[in-house]
Amino acid sequence: MSLPSVTDPPTIRTVPALDAPLAAGLRARFAWRLLGLAGWRVVLAQPVPPKCVIVFYPHTSNWDFPIGLCAKWIVGINFRWVGKDSLFATPLAGTFRRWGGIPVNRRESTGFVGQMRAALDAHDDFRLVITPEGTRSRVAHWKSGFWHLAREARVPIGLGFIDYARREVGIGAWIEATSVAAADLERMAAFYADRTARRPEQAGPVRLRE
Repeated sequence: MSLPSVTDPPTIRTVPALDAPLAAGLRARFAWRLLGLAGWRVVLAQPVPPKCVIVFYPHTSNWDFPIGLCAKWIVGINFRWVGKDSLFATPLAGTFRRWGGIPVNRRESTGFVGQMRAALDAHDDFRLVITPEGTRSRVAHWKSGFWHLAREARVPIGLGFIDYARREVGIGAWIEATSVAAADLERMAAFYADRTARRPEQAGPVRLRE
């Protein structure tokens, strides 16, 4: 399957925003109306592979989640997403799980990459969204789990984004993980160079720990 890439069009500048919800039903129409009233547009580089790892960047605000969730409902794809385990220790845990949430303990190494690799292998449809910064605060580098997972499972990496300047949210391009992480991150940094976070000062650099 041919995938839109960073180096070959379409990229975010050539992928048009959706002109109608891709999903049917009241929830999709509600989400479409809500984002439209707020001036937001949804972008989706297609086709979306049945198995993939999607990074979501920049992530600096609690508002990123409801906006991203509305985009998920609009496109009607069962994106699963990783969230800190404390979110799932509340009465909303069941709702978060129904919305595709997977809890992870970010305070210690728990074999998360191995667990998600097993899930990718076990499902015909498994699209996983990860915030590589691991926090809404500024960090010096991304966590590398998403890259190792995509490379080991041999699945594409989707470049998910939220851009408060353009009021756009979605997936703008796909890349294949190579054997050189630094080169892959360089391409990703170029893609995200002009994406504007809600709190730009909190958006860290697109790079892995040296």
